[in-house]
Parts: sequence; structure tokens; C-alpha cells
Amino acid sequence: MRILLIASAFNSLTQRVHAELRGRGHQVAVQLALGDEQVRTAVDRIDPELIVCPMLTRAVPEDVWSARTVLIVHPGPKGDRGPSSLDWAITEGAERWGVTVLQAVGEMDAGDIWASVDFDVPACGKSELYRNEVADAAVEAVLLAVQRFEGGLFTPEPLDYDRPDVRGRLRPFLRQDARRIDWSADDTATVLRKLRAADSQPGVLDELYGREFFLHGGHAEDQLRGPVPGAVLATRDGAICRATVDGAVWIPQLRPRRTPGGPATFKLPAATVLADELHRVREVPVTPAEAARRDTWSELRYHEDGDVGFLEFSHTGGAMSTEQCRRLLAAYRAAADRPTSVLVLGAARDFYSNGIHLNVIEGASFPALESWENINAMDDLVEAILTTTDKLTVSALAGNAAAGGLMLALAADEVWCRESAVLNPHYRLMGLYGSEYWTYTLPRRVGDEWARRLTTEALPVGAEQARGIGLVDRTEGGDAAGFRRWVAREAARLAASPELTARLVDKKRRLAADEDERPLADHRAEELRHMHANFYRAGEPYHGLRRDFVRKACPVATPEHLTGLLGRPE
Repeated sequence: MRILLIASAFNSLTQRVHAELRGRGHQVAVQLALGDEQVRTAVDRIDPELIVCPMLTRAVPEDVWSARTVLIVHPGPKGDRGPSSLDWAITEGAERWGVTVLQAVGEMDAGDIWASVDFDVPACGKSELYRNEVADAAVEAVLLAVQRFEGGLFTPEPLDYDRPDVRGRLRPFLRQDARRIDWSADDTATVLRKLRAADSQPGVLDELYGREFFLHGGHAEDQLRGPVPGAVLATRDGAICRATVDGAVWIPQLRPRRTPGGPATFKLPAATVLADELHRVREVPVTPAEAARRDTWSELRYHEDGDVGFLEFSHTGGAMSTEQCRRLLAAYRAAADRPTSVLVLGAARDFYSNGIHLNVIEGASFPALESWENINAMDDLVEAILTTTDKLTVSALAGNAAAGGLMLALAADEVWCRESAVLNPHYRLMGLYGSEYWTYTLPRRVGDEWARRLTTEALPVGAEQARGIGLVDRTEGGDAAGFRRWVAREAARLAASPELTARLVDKKRRLAADEDERPLADHRAEELRHMHANFYRAGEPYHGLRRDFVRKACPVATPEHLTGLLGRPE
């Protein structure tokens, strides 16, 4: 079928729905919902048989939904209505939630139901929940709804609150007065729910050191305690730890409240934002091995199971600053020195990596210099993985990866990917040439022609397509926990394989042969020559694109690569 996706942003869910539909042979185009006239123009031009809205924050024009079938993806169970569905689910501690695909009508979220899929709600932040359980349920519901529409025999179910399976209700927008933390009364569990319900947006408005900030992210702490609830007890790798009435929580990021008429603010590591106030607050480090045994906040965790080491890294939004890259490099070197045969890299769930940290760069005194430092730190990390020859390395992608973060994954000997992951192997949309040795690893995996297409067309790639072209080696379905269990089993088999020694010998020989043909240092130098120009040459678009991305400036039109290239089926 010819399907048009209308979305407020080409976010992770929209990309995944796009990849899943194209993978099933549908022709799919995308239109950003930036204005009614743009939507009408796209509908007239594409003449879709079906319109699907994976993520929408504004209504579809009446003349569109009254003339065509428009399916809305709502992140709530049957009967749930309102703009803060997931926020309420986490705030109220819901154990089960759902995603419903319903037909657009005049009243928001009140149309006939085409499909609904429920899921268990783990203890995590809203953005992590959205990219995992919500996205899995949404894709399942969309595919079912599309199949039902295509079959032509299904009659959608009218919303009826008297039905026993309709358990949702209309909920208001969750405002800051309802999100506010009462540090003198709220226990740790309550504080965590409030923080997690707002972790990406909008944050929880609070006061620290006489200034107002939005708090982003919340993680438990099992040891630190303080006599004054709300007080900052410690810092760790950019995060701050605050006392509660019965414990403490870690908050990784802060965003200053925007002053009237002032510039847009953005999230930064909390300790960076409060640098002038934290002179007497101690840094409390934790090693990756210690973190793996504790209930505390850490971006890095390391544990072993027999001959397999697992180095888990989880960075907010998948972004990795200069310091985060250096910490991960130190942890990698320590893990590589361990007497294991296989080393698995990647988070237990959610993002693998999205590359350099654009927010930290935007907040730096000299963004070009910070960009240069960040890309070199990424390159140092990739080089360490590429030149490890005494063990096999595996990148395990439980979630999405993009740009330099995906090239980081390609540095490993094998890349295993959860079927739900969406990969973006390009830098083009940020005006960058790219580094992380992509000119070595990407053509080696997919060939020169696919490397050119992937880096210039700027299209998301689904896991199955990635496996088909050689971008990843293996894929596995199921939820994030099931994928991690599968990774552990397969890594143990790899470590016990009688072919392991031969593979290590071959790995060393291949690296030597590649170095003879063209040294890795040449790839890095050529890539960095382009990147230096991107960062420092006058007229380059990178700094403007980064600024707009970080400060969430709206594009004036759907980017060309969405309206044109996305219209072609695989």
C-alpha cells in the first residue's frame, strides 16, 4: 500500500514504524506536521491509501481525516485520553499500560479503535519506556491495524466505557504543580516516580541554590544518606545526588528555567550547571565492577560470566561527551586486560550510542574546540576496540544507534542487534563528514556502494535490513530482557567454540594485512581533516544545525530526504 506517515517529529518511533512498513513492502512517505497547509499539500501530492500518525502533538486537519482513513497511535490503553498518558502512568505507578491505534475524529483520542496492545511497565524513565515497551507495543498495534485495513473486512471498535476491557479515562495535562517534589515529605519511591515521569520532557521544576531548574532523570542510591532532604550530598561523573526523607536519588541533568524573552535553555550534566556551587560537595566514584553489584547510578557497569566479560554503558540520550568517552575508554582497557575470551559491549536496554554530545558542545565556551576534543576521544575509543586482538569483541545493540555511535558498534568483531533497533549510519543531517574510522569499518562490512548510500541518503535502517546488507551480523527478537539473555547464551557459546583460537589468529592476520594496505592512522587522519573543516571553516552548516537541534528550533519544512527518498519501497 501507499502509506503516508504524519508526525510531529521523525523520532525513534516514527523511524521504526517507517522501517517496519517498508520492510513489509509498503511505499512509505513522511510529512512533518508543521502546519495544516503542508499536511494538505503532502496528502494531495502522495494520494495515500492510508495515513498513520505514530507521534502527533497537534490535530490532523478535519478535511483530511474526514476524507481519508487516518490512524492515530496513542500511548495509552483503550479509553485513555489526554496529552500526558505516559506521565500519568509512571506517576501513579501503573503496572500495566498499553498502546491504542484509533481513527482520527473531531474529538481527540475518541475515535474507533483499530488495535490495542498492552505491556508491563518496568521501573524506568519515560523516554526509556517509550523507546522500549511502548515502541514494541506501538509497532505491533500499527502492523495489526494496517493489516486489518488492507484486508478490508475489519470493523473498528467504537470507544465504549461500559466494555470491561476499556480501562482508561480522560486525563488532564500533567502540570508542574502536580509534578513538584516536596523534599520534606516525599519518600524516595515518590521522588523517583515524579522524576522518571518527566525525565526527557518537561523535567521537574525545582529550586537549587536560589535558582530554578528543571530536573531531568532519576536513579536510586543504595548507600548515601543525608540529614537534610533535598540537599546535594555528592557528585559522580556529572550527576548530583540529593537526599530524600528516607534515602537519596541521583539526578544526571539540569536545565535552567528560561527567563522571559531569553534564549532557549537546554539540558546539561547537573554538576556542570552547578559548577560554581559544588566546591564543598564531594565526588563519590564507583568502579564499573562495583556498580554492577549495587543499586546506584553509574553510566558504566562491568561483570563476568565464565570466559565472557560484559561492559555495559548507558548514556542519557545515547550522547557521549569527551569525558564520557575517556571514562569508557579507561573501562574498556581494564576489561580488555581481564582473562576473558569474549568481551560484550553495550547497554542492557535502550540506546547503544548516538555519538558526540551535542548539548555539552553547545554549552562549551568554545564549541569548535569541544567538538574537536569530543571526536578525538571517540576515535581513541574506536581505535582501542579495533586493535584488540587477544579476544573477540561483540557489540550488542539492545536499542538504537546513530552516527558515530553506530560506527563505534562496527568496531567490534561481531554486531548483534535486537530486531526492534533502528540504525542511522550517517552524519549528514548535522553537516558532518564523520569519523570513528567509518571509512574503514563501513565499506568492509557493506561494500563501497552501500557505504555511499547509507552515508548520503540519510535514511533509517531497520535491523533486518541491516542484517541483509551486512551492517550487522545477527538479529534476535523479543523484549530487551530476552535479548540480553540471548546475548549471554550466544557469547558463552562463542567463548567455548573450538574455533575461537583460529578466529583470533585470523583476526590478528587480517588487521596486519589491512594495516599494510592502508594504515588505520591514514583513515583517521583523512576523516579528521574533513571534520576539522566542518568545525572550523567559515560557512560550514554544522554549528547552526547543532544549535537548532539542541535548542529545539523548529524546521520550516519537512527535510528533502523524508519527502523524496522515503517514498520508495525497499
